[in-house]
Amino acid sequence: MKVTIVGCGPGSLDYLTRAAIRAVQRAEILVGSQRLLDLFPDADAEKLPIGSDINQALDLIAANYKHKSVVVLVTGDPGLFSLTKRVIERFGRESCEVVPGVSSVQVAFATLGLDWADARIISAHKENPDSALLESLKCEDKLAVLAGRKEAVDWIADLAGLLGEDRRIFVCENLTLADEQVREVSAEQLSRLKVGSRAIVLIINSAMLE
Repeated sequence: MKVTIVGCGPGSLDYLTRAAIRAVQRAEILVGSQRLLDLFPDADAEKLPIGSDINQALDLIAANYKHKSVVVLVTGDPGLFSLTKRVIERFGRESCEVVPGVSSVQVAFATLGLDWADARIISAHKENPDSALLESLKCEDKLAVLAGRKEAVDWIADLAGLLGEDRRIFVCENLTLADEQVREVSAEQLSRLKVGSRAIVLIINSAMLE
């Protein structure tokens, strides 16, 4: 038996892929946050909610995957700052199948009509990046930072100030959901802004938007 890791997209049911839905339909056990489990109210599988304790989640998967079909639900795309890396480290690539999904980063750039092939993607969702990273970001024209914490927003505001006035800042929250909001702000406004847990901040060189 393999552990199937399914990307559930940025939040809206419209952004679930057919491959993801089929994988869930075949599952005997669904493992994921309560929010992701709630995307599949009609699933016949046993639902096992997990929280922020990754080791506990891995132990839960280990206790079941050898004798039942286990599907692990992750937000967005499994290859972008998700539980996937830890699952593969624990169980091995040969024991895992990954079903890709739509990342909120993709959606954020799409709202601006920008490609993101050359974008630098950073996560400050759980903790602020190391200060040594700042210097390497000065030449980046497109930055996407996963936020979701007040401390992350403060760090991003400091970064935007460091990068200079030729950058435009966009705060993208709850993408694809009914309360989606995309706002352009200054670095000073960003430092005073309260954002939700589903927030991505784009810092774009103004020339890219001409």
